[in-house]
Amino acid sequence: MRQPRQQPAVVRKDASAIAATRPVGPAAAQQPAPAKRRSEGARLAVLNAADDLLVERGFEALTIEGIAARAGVAKQTIYRWWKSKVDILYDNLVQDAAEALAWPEPAPGAGYTAQELRGYLHRFAAFLGEAPAGRVLQALVGHAQLDRRTHELLHTGFLDALTARDTERIRHCLADHRAGPGEPVSGAEAAEMLDALLAPLYYRALLARGPIDAALVDAALDRQLALFRARPGSSA
Repeated sequence: MRQPRQQPAVVRKDASAIAATRPVGPAAAQQPAPAKRRSEGARLAVLNAADDLLVERGFEALTIEGIAARAGVAKQTIYRWWKSKVDILYDNLVQDAAEALAWPEPAPGAGYTAQELRGYLHRFAAFLGEAPAGRVLQALVGHAQLDRRTHELLHTGFLDALTARDTERIRHCLADHRAGPGEPVSGAEAAEMLDALLAPLYYRALLARGPIDAALVDAALDRQLALFRARPGSSA
């Protein structure tokens, strides 16, 4: 759940969403409730401040000092939870993506369909091109080209898992387009499809700086499904 904010460009996180992503040990359970609420509030303020400042100033101008000032907390409070601004942005990305990029659970006995894939791609496009978390992803992708730690954090902790999940979903979606019932779709075919579907979205966001609109998403999916159906062993 996200709290609304007066400036619609940035989506606010609420304390329950943040707390749910972090383990709570015995020491935390013994912590007095008021102190725990203050801790969650400070964490929330830091994450939202980082989102705001990234949108306003860009990645290079984003500093721990600036985040602390905007959040109204001490720098020591930030360093108690995060090593750097990259780690703050990464937490924002993971938490927001868990909600925005979720696939719906299929009905019992049913699999994922091309229509569900289309819906997911539209959500991904909105996430990448419009949501503040998309700006976070763009910033981290860019910084990862220059910084090995950011590259490993982004891929090992986020992109690899996201890609594996989406590849498996696409395998189920493409099964509907096979001519023979029960013919499996290989992981390589699904991975190739995922690359072809997401490439124009990333290109538009990172290089062309153009809108990632519904027409782009639909054209990419329709083209790839047509190419898949034209392959030997697929339905006409």
